[in-house]
Amino acid sequence: MTRTLLLGVRLFDPASAAGAVEIEGERISWVGDAAAARERLPGSAVLELPGAVVTPAFVDAHVHATAAGLLADGLDLTGCGSARALLDAVAARVAARPGALVWGHGWQDQTWPDELPPRSELDRAADGAPVYLSRIDVHSALVSSALLDRAPGVTDAAGWSRTALTGDAHHRARRAALAAVDSTTRDAAQAAFLADAAARGVAVVHECAGPDISSVADLAALRARPGPEVVGYWGEAVRTAEEAGELVAATGARGLAGDLFVDGSLGSHTAALREPYSDAAGCTGNRYLDAAEIGAHVAACTVAGTQAGFHVIGDAAADALLAGLDAAAAATSPAAVRAAGHRVEHLEMVDPAQARRLAELGVVASVQPLFDAYWGGPEGMYAMRLGRARAQGMNPFADLAQAGVVLALGSDAPVTPVDPWAAVRAAVEHRTPASGLTPAQALAAHTVGGYRAAGDRSPLAGRLRPGAPASYAIWDGTGTLDGSAANPRCLRTVHRGTVLHDALSSRPTVH
Repeated sequence: MTRTLLLGVRLFDPASAAGAVEIEGERISWVGDAAAARERLPGSAVLELPGAVVTPAFVDAHVHATAAGLLADGLDLTGCGSARALLDAVAARVAARPGALVWGHGWQDQTWPDELPPRSELDRAADGAPVYLSRIDVHSALVSSALLDRAPGVTDAAGWSRTALTGDAHHRARRAALAAVDSTTRDAAQAAFLADAAARGVAVVHECAGPDISSVADLAALRARPGPEVVGYWGEAVRTAEEAGELVAATGARGLAGDLFVDGSLGSHTAALREPYSDAAGCTGNRYLDAAEIGAHVAACTVAGTQAGFHVIGDAAADALLAGLDAAAAATSPAAVRAAGHRVEHLEMVDPAQARRLAELGVVASVQPLFDAYWGGPEGMYAMRLGRARAQGMNPFADLAQAGVVLALGSDAPVTPVDPWAAVRAAVEHRTPASGLTPAQALAAHTVGGYRAAGDRSPLAGRLRPGAPASYAIWDGTGTLDGSAANPRCLRTVHRGTVLHDALSSRPTVH
């Protein structure tokens, strides 16, 4: 088996600064300095990479691949500054593709000068076409009447309105929109998403699927696709270990986790809060699962030997999560819950005592640092929704790390883009002082933490160590790695010895 030596590189590993790495098959066979590497030349293929940097390949611990990939040919609304601009964008897309599904994403209305458009105005722009336009957080959407005709029961569901749908009404409309996406379009969207992830140094993604988000067929197609490894989760609650086993077998999921909603999002006023929103009098958000249901799900998954997990954003949702975990620990045992390695997504409003209890129960927190970069700070969306005082406590990464909670970084694409260096930078440069991570902690959370979140507790997972899987990325060595705001360019992404992305001009020389 040919050995390949990468020479002239710097290694960025959570605890390494070695200068050369040797790959043999699917494993890293040796790590050391350049001088020692010369002694290993006979029989080796040498790849000279002066000034390049090698890191462990990144793991994005929370994605929605099809929805993100659809934006490659969808309607990008992230730059829309008003309802009028949104309607004009829809009308232009319909004119270009009469009658076709309009899949759009990314609008944010909190700073618009006008109100959300009523459905009657969207229908005029849609001219009879089915239209689905998700808000940036994907917890509410503007939809046309033509789409509603394909979504029975929406008008009777919680969250129905004549502007933006939320709650169960939104979930029903989203299912109808996804059902309108043909398999050819879906396959192209998934392929585009995975190729983009690989080009950004990502070798593993955690797909957070579920009945309110995608479909079993969508997840199966994604898991079978070449490219970055897909770790699939299915967000559906169960009450018994037998139900858990049957559902895991039916979906092929790693666990019954991911976006199993306890609540919604702050942007859509659906995150569950202890006290009302500052900008919506009397509103405390949505509650989809209570503590008893959470406890039953965790206990069932613990006994079945599979991961449980939940989408949790608001502080009231965090209260329900902790109460449910405690109930599951009482029904099984704290040791059994800890051994199962359950996870929680987002966890944006959590206090230090809750963080310590999560650490005691071995719960991994899958968090998204770009949420803070996008919406944190004294003038950001969090402050608008919660007031400045409450907003300062959002996304307390430092408190979670100090409590011993394992962190795994991700994007929640399409909510924020797959951009691991931007996520690392956002985790370090948190907009609330003392809430961020160190660079080493952030890099570890986007590599080692991703494997831990998927249940891999090997000390070699996500590391550049002899014996570790050959999962690494090669970078041009500039940008973020030197402290600037620019991203380095990914030259190659490799996972378990297989090249996923290759932009290297040089090739190895056999010695």
